[in-house]
Amino acid sequence: MGGTALHAEELSVVGSWSGLPLHKQYEAPLWTETLPEATGGALTATLTTHDQMGIDGGDVYRMLGDGVFDIGMTVADYAVADSAALESLDVPLVAPDAATARAMVDAARPMVDDIYAEVFNAKVLGIAPYPPQVVFCNGEITGLADLEGKKVRASGRMTAKLLEALGAEGVNVSFGEVPGALQRGVVDCAVTGAGSGYSAGWWEVSTHLLPLPLGGWDPVVTAVNMDRWNSLSEEQQQQLETAVVDNLQEPAWDAAQDALENDIACLTGNGDCPAGEARGMTLVEATAEDNEAAREALVSEVLPDWAARAGDDWAQRWNDSVGQVVGVSIGG
Repeated sequence: MGGTALHAEELSVVGSWSGLPLHKQYEAPLWTETLPEATGGALTATLTTHDQMGIDGGDVYRMLGDGVFDIGMTVADYAVADSAALESLDVPLVAPDAATARAMVDAARPMVDDIYAEVFNAKVLGIAPYPPQVVFCNGEITGLADLEGKKVRASGRMTAKLLEALGAEGVNVSFGEVPGALQRGVVDCAVTGAGSGYSAGWWEVSTHLLPLPLGGWDPVVTAVNMDRWNSLSEEQQQQLETAVVDNLQEPAWDAAQDALENDIACLTGNGDCPAGEARGMTLVEATAEDNEAAREALVSEVLPDWAARAGDDWAQRWNDSVGQVVGVSIGG
């Protein structure tokens, strides 16, 4: 920029769930400390979260596209009502570890960029994971087959379809309402990230934990309104994107694999809990048969169902990108 003094830009930012580690450990420091420091005050931010604003997670990217705020972060699965194609960012079961999940997200990124540009008038800055979405049950289960006939809160539309293919009833309950629903028997089980469930106290209202990644990794997309992005200088754009990648996306992925093991230890007392007090949930180990049954349901029912709703073009793009990484082909 030849040393030209730029006027400071203040960005209005809406983060993901305020009470969960992703926001507290990565999002909040990025916007309130790191970005202003890295840019010498040229880029600053005012930060809130969708739950603090009292808006639904599904409204975040719609409002972002309308320019209500400049930058939004939430679970991509919350926005699938606006784009069936977006469900393919987080396919359940096919990523057993963080490295595979990351490869999946990287492969899907060009599709995600196109969806956000076309549907939400937004530019994607980064994609970070929540921990894998596992199953909490308030009542005894011994394996996947025991979910049959049970009412289970799903963490996304594809997860709901998978649960139904396995004989369970997928129920739509917002994250904040799950503890009450489990307590009252509105749902028998619920799917969320192990760490999210620990932080939100789901161990108080559930007894058994099945750490099969039935809900995938629930990627959180950070995106900026496209008009706002285009109003920034090239240097500011670069600073913004670099800050999100280096301080949110990368460290969240680096912590993802250990986080799952630590979170299971925290929920069950099997191992040390670095996050605080270990709880006493019963750990139900998923068997090879469980994995096989779930994957069979995914390939034979869930993915073809998605392809029919999203359209052949998206199914082909998924096969050529994500499908190559995880060794799954829709319709093949």
